Formats: sequence, C-alpha cells, structure tokens
Amino acid sequence: MDKGIVYLVGAGPGDPKLITVRGLECVQKADVIAYDRLVNKELLNYAKSDVELIYVGKAPGKHALIQEEIHELLVAKANEGKMVTRLKGGDPCVFGRVGEEAEILVENGIPFEIIPGVTSGIAAPAYAGIPVTHRDYAASFTIVTAHGRKERAMDHIQWDALAKGSDTIAFYMGVGNLPNICGQLIKFGKRETTPVAVIQWGTTDQQRTVTGDLTTIETIVKQENISNPAIVLVGEVVKLREKIQWFSDNRMASLKYN
Repeated sequence: MDKGIVYLVGAGPGDPKLITVRGLECVQKADVIAYDRLVNKELLNYAKSDVELIYVGKAPGKHALIQEEIHELLVAKANEGKMVTRLKGGDPCVFGRVGEEAEILVENGIPFEIIPGVTSGIAAPAYAGIPVTHRDYAASFTIVTAHGRKERAMDHIQWDALAKGSDTIAFYMGVGNLPNICGQLIKFGKRETTPVAVIQWGTTDQQRTVTGDLTTIETIVKQENISNPAIVLVGEVVKLREKIQWFSDNRMASLKYN
C-alpha cells in the first residue's frame, strides 16, 4: 500500500474566513482531520461527508491525546494510505509544535506539507484596531509564549533584551502570568505607563478587548473576567486602538482606562 500524506495546516486565529485557500483545500480533501482545541469548528463543515474527525486538542491540565499519541496517530493514518490534515489554530509554526510532528513524519518516511496560517498575535490586535508595527510607534515586534508559570521555567525568557529591544510584544496565553509579565518588563526597563491591551477570543464573535498600562492591566483583566485564550499586547501601538478600532466586541463595548 502506498503511503498517504500529511498536511500540517494553520487554521487561522478564529474567524473561519481567515484560513488560507490552500488550508481550506486540505480540509475539503482530507480523509482524516486531526484538529486542535482552538480551531473554529465551522471549518469542519467543509470536510467530506465520510471524513474521519479526530479531536486532539489540549487544554490546561486536560489533553485529549498527549503529543506522542498524536505523532503515532499521524503516522498510522498516513501508513493506511490516507490524506491526513493536521489542523492547528493560528500558524502551525508559531507555538504549534509543527517541528516535532514534521520530524516524526520524516523519520517514518511519510510525505508532508506545512501550510502557514494567520497567527493570533498579529490578527487579534488587528481586529482590535492595533497594528503591531507603525512608522511612528514601533519598528520591531516580538512573539513570546507565556502560558508556562514562573516556577515552570518561564524565566528562561531574556527579560532585559525583551524589555529594551522590542517595541511591541505579543504574549500568547499570558493572562495567568500577567503579574509576572508586567513586573518583569517594568523591572528591566519598560515604563510603567507603557500601554497594554488584552484581547480574548480575537477575531471571533466572542472577542473582548480591554486596555490599560503595565501597572493597571492586571486589575482591569480581573474586573472584566478576561481569561485565556487571549493575547497580551504590550507597546505604544496600543494607543492606536482609540482611533482606528473597527471590529466591535460582541459582548460588551471595549474599555479604555487611563
């Protein structure tokens, strides 16, 4: 039996219309779709009627399948000669563990393609009216994973370089670590008044956005019950939201705190 093929696909940040044309083709033609927690389920409606749908999502402390089992699944289904679409939220190369999955496929002689997607660290701010770069405010942009706790080695981050060397910083899954994030950035040189936006469920009809600064955002997030999935965006570009926001939050008006 000929081997199948695996497509490692970025589904985009939440709005189903933000998947790429190539990504949608992979959904439509797949024999098997292994999909993550943050993939918009509307995309699965484009699949074939006889497709095998397998949920492999991970939530904090709750994994439908551990990563090694996902590897085994991809290999097994491809060895059955099937076209497998591994559907990941955002871009598969941005905290999507696509490198690990691709390595396993190579080791097992299985052909694959990586299909980029729109990452939430850029898309969620854009829907909140915040471009991550701007000629007057930001010439650099950094993406940081922040869901690990301080005691779980989050402090491998080079806070000094981050605070002083990047104009705009997007922390993925950072709400639970907001006190540490803000404290470290201030400690290593960011002004206390540096603007911060937290965008929950960005690009979806559940999107909520709050803004503050490094000293106030923790309190604001608690008051408004903002939780993950969310992007924490730090930088002067947050000021632009007041002028150019275009996507209205569904559940509540956006909040501006001085």
